[in-house]
Amino acid sequence: MAVSGKPIRLSGHAREQIGHRGTTEQEVHEAIREGSWGDAGGGRRDARKDYKFDAEWNGRRYATKQVRPVFVEEAGEIVVVTVYVYYFERRQG
Repeated sequence: MAVSGKPIRLSGHAREQIGHRGTTEQEVHEAIREGSWGDAGGGRRDARKDYKFDAEWNGRRYATKQVRPVFVEEAGEIVVVTVYVYYFERRQG
């Protein structure tokens, strides 16, 4: 899990993706700070956090939204390189 004081910066690509994929910068930060981390390959890490959604996305109703930022942890900051969002019909977990 992240060092709580380390700043998180979104790359231009990641900032663009959050709107297209249905999440917010706040949810990306929460996923990194509170979610479980994994190895995303190529020296990158990822984090995942589920959110109650209970809404429609692209014409279908979903119960859960999972936010998955992919990032590089550098000495002075965490740099988010892209963000994926997954939608599930049932609650996860």
